Amino acid sequence: MCSLSLFPPPMPQGYVTLYELNNELVAASSYETLHRGYQGQGPDLPPVFIRKESLKAHTRLEHSTKAAFIHHQETVWKRSANAWQDAGLSGLLDELTKAPEEVPKWLQTISCFAQAVFRWVSSLHGSLFPHLTLSNEDMIARFSQAIDWAGCPLRAFAWHPHTDKFAVALLDDSIRVYNAKSETIPTLKHRLQKNVAVLAWKPLCASMLAVGCQSCVLVWHVDPSSLSTRPSSGCAQVLSHPGHSPVSSLAWFPTGEKLLSASPVDTAMLVWDVSTENCVPLQRVGGGGVTFLSWSPDGGRVLATTPSAVFSEWYSCCTWMCEIYKVSKIFFQTGCWNPDGSRLLFTVLGESVIYSLVFSGTSGELQGHVGGSKTACIVADLSDATFEVGDKEVRIGGEVQSMAWDPSGERLAVLLKGKPGAPDIPESQTIIAVFKTRNSPIFELLPCGFIQGECNTHPQLISFHPNFSKGALLTVCWSSGRVTHIPFYFVMTQFPRP
Repeated sequence: MCSLSLFPPPMPQGYVTLYELNNELVAASSYETLHRGYQGQGPDLPPVFIRKESLKAHTRLEHSTKAAFIHHQETVWKRSANAWQDAGLSGLLDELTKAPEEVPKWLQTISCFAQAVFRWVSSLHGSLFPHLTLSNEDMIARFSQAIDWAGCPLRAFAWHPHTDKFAVALLDDSIRVYNAKSETIPTLKHRLQKNVAVLAWKPLCASMLAVGCQSCVLVWHVDPSSLSTRPSSGCAQVLSHPGHSPVSSLAWFPTGEKLLSASPVDTAMLVWDVSTENCVPLQRVGGGGVTFLSWSPDGGRVLATTPSAVFSEWYSCCTWMCEIYKVSKIFFQTGCWNPDGSRLLFTVLGESVIYSLVFSGTSGELQGHVGGSKTACIVADLSDATFEVGDKEVRIGGEVQSMAWDPSGERLAVLLKGKPGAPDIPESQTIIAVFKTRNSPIFELLPCGFIQGECNTHPQLISFHPNFSKGALLTVCWSSGRVTHIPFYFVMTQFPRP
């Protein structure tokens, strides 16, 4: 089993990681060195550096401004209908209990009793699933794959699956689309595009980008040949469903036929037919919501995680079937599939290890189980390791925020959260650990190295380019607002691309 103590020491502070060559990570004092040595070796990607100060202040309020517009002489029935539309059953009961002179005595009594029962049930549900008591922004930040979703200029990132194009969601709720073949940078804005949690490009399509927002899913149609830098809001479809917000995760079927969406407050994940804007809920009892979705590359399985101690795997072949697994008494954090969908790596909150589950290639039968007498296999130990770097001690290790497995199946990037130090113990850095992966004759993770950024910055998001022909290309979004692309040059042997 691989551990961080087997890794080569990180570079001294002030050095940035540029690329991997001959199985070693190369660093220098500036990213400009990469630009000179990278000429002709990969896609000519546009530079991205968005400072927080350049974005407009994020000052939108969550509360409604309806009191400024609704006339207060409306009947109680009209106000109740509006409250039902805005806040559901809770809003309706509030409106009826606040108007004792306008409703019959018996109706007010029933409303007060129903409101008390509703609040008691909500309180009980909140004690079982504490995340339900959070605000929308806090809930998104809690389940985001980003280290600091609330404070970083970059909130979400997504590569297009077939071209050298990517989208970045920003702190001011706008989205920018960058293309290696165009100098035009479209900026997407919509009145419902608030608190963006996730982005997902539709496979086998050049223009469709799904956006998970606070109240809905937006599907943008961004014409790649257009020279417009501000596409109209009419270019976006709105997909919404009662009780399904905020949207924390999205996943397209590998051929783009279906779109899945998930919300931490909804125990059902929704299967959308985007063309008709209709959805089918896949209901699973318990768990308190769905926080993270990941479709296997072969399209046969979907990983769906919850804010409780269970996660589920759905089989999408022919009919939808669900299998529930327990991960002890802690929460699932993140997971990723290998290129053929036969292995799932995942981590859980509060543990510094990577687990592995193996599935058969054709029948879909599970070969390892989580919980009980049979457990998932631990393949990496990420406990703290101390390195001597110059005249200082550097501590690295801890819990995992997110993971990314490159399409060749030979590099695994793990984003470590880091943790504060103590009087006699240095703090653990927020850093990216990269493993080399081997599938034959047995599966194992081997140390590659650590990826570092500029001083006083930490990695926020990680994602691999889906079609880098010379090995793997890792994109890192940093807390400073910079986006860097780090190439790993090697000959692919395990899952060669066609």
